[in-house]
Amino acid sequence: MTTRTVLVTGGNRGIGHAIASEFVAQGHRVAVTARSGEGPEGSLTVRADVTDAASIDAAFSEVEAQLGPVEIVIANAGITRDTLLMRMSEEDFSTVVDTNLGGAFRVVKRASKGMLKARYGRIVLISSVIGLFGGAGQVNYAASKAGLVGIARSLTRELGARGITANVVAPGFIESDMTAVLPEEQQAEYKKSIPAGRFATPAEVAKVVAWIAGDDAGYISGAVIPVDGGLGMGH
Repeated sequence: MTTRTVLVTGGNRGIGHAIASEFVAQGHRVAVTARSGEGPEGSLTVRADVTDAASIDAAFSEVEAQLGPVEIVIANAGITRDTLLMRMSEEDFSTVVDTNLGGAFRVVKRASKGMLKARYGRIVLISSVIGLFGGAGQVNYAASKAGLVGIARSLTRELGARGITANVVAPGFIESDMTAVLPEEQQAEYKKSIPAGRFATPAEVAKVVAWIAGDDAGYISGAVIPVDGGLGMGH
């Protein structure tokens, strides 16, 4: 394994925190962006807002100064504002798309500068099973997560000859604070629709992300890797 400099956006909680922890455990130099809170022990936390290009640029500059050029970037930061279409405001739609999709664009654009210079890079975009499976009350979220596939595949065509890969990891239902507060009956109902019959752990997602960003996956690009227990049946 080659030790790399890794940046995970939204690495202060949930899947992002688990991804950063996995890279730390593997011995990489790891930084996370967060608007509040901290990344896992052993990582560098920098403040950044993915809706602000200047903020992203400053965060990258700080990471580069302390850890070196970013070689692996995980675009994970995201939000939800779920509501049915007829109740969804323009702001509900535009805010989610600008954060989840626009944020990934800004992060990847800034990361690509160093990657092109080094002729090496790993870009991993964290999508969701909802992006291609759909979800009632999630038109904004689904659109933003589906758009990540278009980004990854376009990047693959633009940057593939420069030693840079771009892939999407699409988690399904994950064990989290959000799912833990659901009534047991509702959790059981969700699990019925998942062939694996259970939710994933954040660590299971993190290990897939670390693998697709690693040395062994250098000939995979433009792929969508579901980590959803069979819920979406690939895409």
